[in-house]
Amino acid sequence: MTRNLVYLGLMSTTLLASFSPIAAVAQVTPAHIAKMKTVTGSMIAENGNYIAYTLSDPADPKKGNALSQVHLYLYHTGSSQSLAYHTSSSVSQVTFRPAKGTLTFLSKRDKEGTNAIYEISVNGGEAKKIYAHTANIQSYTWSKDGNSLAFISAEKEEQPKTTLTYSPIFFEEELASRNAYIVNPVSPSATAQKLDINGSAYMMEWAPNGNQVAVSVAPTSSVDDSYMAQKIKIVNTRTAKVEAVIDNEGKLGQIAWSPDGQSIALVGAFDLHDPTDGSLLIASPQGGKPKVIDAQYQGKYESIIWKDARNIHFLASEGTGSALGTIQPDGQDKKYLNRSSDHHITSFSLSDNNKITFTANTAAHPSELFLLGSGKQATTQLTQSNEWLKGLKLGKQEVIRYKARDGRYDIEGMLIYPVDYKEGTRVPLITVVHGGPESHYSNGWLTAYSMPGQMGAAGGYAVFYPNYRGSTGRGVDFTYSSQSDLAGKEFDDIVDGVDYLIEKGIADKDRIGVTGGSYGGYASAWMSTYYSNRFAAAVMFVGISNNISKFGTSDIPSEMFLVHSKKRIWDDWQWQLERSPIYYADRAQTPILIMHGAEDPRVHPAQSMELYRHLKVRKPELPVRLVYYPGEGHGNARSGSRYDYNLRMMQWFDTYLKTGNAKAKIPNLDLPE
Repeated sequence: MTRNLVYLGLMSTTLLASFSPIAAVAQVTPAHIAKMKTVTGSMIAENGNYIAYTLSDPADPKKGNALSQVHLYLYHTGSSQSLAYHTSSSVSQVTFRPAKGTLTFLSKRDKEGTNAIYEISVNGGEAKKIYAHTANIQSYTWSKDGNSLAFISAEKEEQPKTTLTYSPIFFEEELASRNAYIVNPVSPSATAQKLDINGSAYMMEWAPNGNQVAVSVAPTSSVDDSYMAQKIKIVNTRTAKVEAVIDNEGKLGQIAWSPDGQSIALVGAFDLHDPTDGSLLIASPQGGKPKVIDAQYQGKYESIIWKDARNIHFLASEGTGSALGTIQPDGQDKKYLNRSSDHHITSFSLSDNNKITFTANTAAHPSELFLLGSGKQATTQLTQSNEWLKGLKLGKQEVIRYKARDGRYDIEGMLIYPVDYKEGTRVPLITVVHGGPESHYSNGWLTAYSMPGQMGAAGGYAVFYPNYRGSTGRGVDFTYSSQSDLAGKEFDDIVDGVDYLIEKGIADKDRIGVTGGSYGGYASAWMSTYYSNRFAAAVMFVGISNNISKFGTSDIPSEMFLVHSKKRIWDDWQWQLERSPIYYADRAQTPILIMHGAEDPRVHPAQSMELYRHLKVRKPELPVRLVYYPGEGHGNARSGSRYDYNLRMMQWFDTYLKTGNAKAKIPNLDLPE
C-alpha cells in the first residue's frame, strides 16, 4: 500500500494569482508575491510510477477578493512529465485509493451545497463523484482493501422552530458537532453508519485488518478542546462501539497504525504542558498510556509513515533545517536518509519500493516537488512553478547564531541581505517575528504577503528572522523555556539579535523595524511600547495588546494557560497587565501600522483597537493607523486583502523605517497599475 504523511490539499495559505504578465524586473516585488504558486503536498503511488501533487493557484487581487484554488497534477516518473488532472474546482485531501490504483479527493463544484469525494483514473478522464454526505466531509480515510470509507463531517443540530422575527446568536452554543462515520462498502447510494464516540472527531485511521478504526475525540467541538483535549478511541467497525481508549495528553498531530496492527504511533505532545505536537509516541490498541520514544531528541517530529512493523519513516525539523530518516518503534536504530540545512521540507510520501517524494522550499524558491535519490542522498527537483523567478536578483540568505544576554542559549535565525549588499554598509533592518510562540522559521523561502523577505531585500533592507526561545525544532526543553515569562526573555532574545547585527556593522541602529502576526504581532506591539526607543517603525498583525482582555475574548483560554502563561489571570492580575503592551503606551515613539482580520476568533479585533486607542489618546502626535479586513480571520486568506496588506506593510516601512523620520505624514495607498 502507499504510505502517505498527510492528505494533500489546503496545506498552505500562500496566496497565488493568475495575473497578466508582469514586465521584466530585476528584483522581487509585491506583485510577484501576489501571483506566487506553491506545491502544497504530494503522494507517490504504491508502485512508484506516479506522483500526485497539488498546486495552489492564485486569484487576481485586482479583479476581486477570492480564495486561491488548489489543483491536482500527476507526475509520471517514467516520462518525467507533469499533467494537470483536475483544475475545474479546488481539491483537497488527495490520496491513491488502496488496492485500486485510482486517485480520490474532496471537492465542491459550482452550485453544489456540500463537497463530495471524487475519483479519477491515473490514465486521466473525467473525475466521478463516488460519495457525498448530507453535510461537508472534513476528512476521510480508506480501509486497506479500498472498499470501505471512514470520514468526519461537521454537522449543526437543527434548531427548533420559532415565531421570532429576528435571529439571535447564542455564543458557542451553535458549534457544529464533528461526527464520525463508516461507509461499507462505498457507493453513491450507500448509507453511512455513525460511530458512538461521545464527542467531536478530528482524525481517523483504519486498522490494517479493517475491524477497527482509531478516532481522536475531543469532548466538544470548541477550538480549545481540539487543541488540548483529544483522546484516541479505538472503535469496532462492526458494532460502532468504543473498545479501548488511549490516554494521550495534550496536543495531537497524527495517528498511524503499524502494518501488523499491534501498535499505534502518534505525533503529539510530550505531556499536557507541551506547547506543540512534536514528540513521537507509541501506544497499544488495547489502550493505556502511550510511551514517548527518543525523548531527548533536540528536534521536532513533524510527521511519520510506517514502512513495516519494525521501521518508522519520519520527517523532522532540526533547528533551521529538515531531516528525513527512520527509527524503530522502541526508539532504537535511528538513521538519517537526508539531512538538509538548505531545504525546508513540508511533507513527504513513501512508495512500496522505497521511493520518497517530498515538498520543500529553499532560500531561492517557494515550495516545489522533489524526489529523494539514493547513494549520496541526492535530491531531484521535479517541478518549477514560478517562471517569474528566473533572472531575478535575490538577496543572500544565511543562518546566523548569537548568544542570548542571559547566556543560557545560542539563538538561531535567518538573515536576508539587501540585493547587491556591500560588506560594512549599515542598512535599515526589518525584524520578522514568528507566531506561536511554538513555531520556528526554517532556512527556506521566507517571503509572503506578510513577510517582507526578498521584497525587503529588493528595497535595500536587511530582513531578520529570529527563532527566539520557545521556538520549535530544538527539542522539548527549548520549547518549554519561554513558559511563565510572557514577553520576557523570549522577546529580549529578539532585541539581542538586533544588537548582534548592529555590532556586526550590518544594521543601522536608528533604522530598526519590526513586524509579525499573532504572537509575532504581540512582539511587534511590545517592541513599539516597552522597547520603543529601539524601533523606528512597526507593522502589527492580528496581535495581542492586553493579556487580561485577551483571555475573555479568545477561543483558546485553556491552551493559553496550560502551555504559555502557566498561571491564571486572576492569580496575578498585575503581572498579566505588566506583560501587556498597553501598559507601556506612554513609552511609545514608534510609528505603527496595526492590521487585523475583522472576524478573528483567536485574537479578537478589539486587541488591535485597544492599542490604537491608547496610542491615539496618550500619544496623539504619533503616526498610528488601524486597518480592519472584512471577512478575514486570524490571518488574511483572500487575494485582495493579502495584496492590500503587502502593499501597506512595505509602504509603511518605506515611509518611516527607510527614512528614520517619525514625523512623516501617514501615506495613502494607491494600487499600482
